[in-house]
Amino acid sequence: RVTLLELMMVKVSDKNSVSSGEMNALLRNADFLAVCFQEKCGAVLKLTAAADAEDEEALVTIRLLDVLCEMTSNNSQLEHLQAFPGLLETAVDTLRLTHLAGKQAVSIFTATHAVTGQEEISHPAVGFKSHLIRLIGNLCYKNKENQDKV
Repeated sequence: RVTLLELMMVKVSDKNSVSSGEMNALLRNADFLAVCFQEKCGAVLKLTAAADAEDEEALVTIRLLDVLCEMTSNNSQLEHLQAFPGLLETAVDTLRLTHLAGKQAVSIFTATHAVTGQEEISHPAVGFKSHLIRLIGNLCYKNKENQDKV
């Protein structure tokens, strides 16, 4: 699943090579990805326990967030996802929960907390909060209704 999401990420990132048929398929997939993210976003919070550092569901959720961020960076997919019910609320709630989890223990979600001495920990959740913030910002871009919700 992670590999499939990484392949989707490459396709979504390459805005010049997407045909109209592929764009329609991506929009249909965007709904599915948003639902999956909404259902699985809590899995990332399990990563705060060292034993769950390789949790597959959490890794899939992190990749889902990456793909959604990239999709919302594209204007043709942005409006579709801005109107998706509950996606913005899920992103904001997950950001709150990751922020609280980071205050209760050593935060694995930000790069500043993941550095020990001169070496950086390459934990898969590093940057998760910044990607949530990017998604929230993209969903609020030129959308007064979503801005008011936040």
